[in-house]
Amino acid sequence: MPIYEFTCDDCQVDFEVLVRGDEQPECPTCGGRKLAKQFSVPAAHVSGNSRLPVCSTSVPSGGCGLPQCGTGGCGME
Repeated sequence: MPIYEFTCDDCQVDFEVLVRGDEQPECPTCGGRKLAKQFSVPAAHVSGNSRLPVCSTSVPSGGCGLPQCGTGGCGME
């Protein structure tokens, strides 16, 4: 049962919801059913004392090159 991220077209609220089978999710704020599915950022498992990777500004556009950073500067500097 995957967890999906949505943005409600009616009230513009972002939320996550567990979707089972053919269920049609609804906005927890306004009850709207016109939802836009968003891309989720994957989680990474790190073992030991290793740190998670952090974006760098080595890409000429000013971002780190990851899709979630878009065309602006990276928010993880």
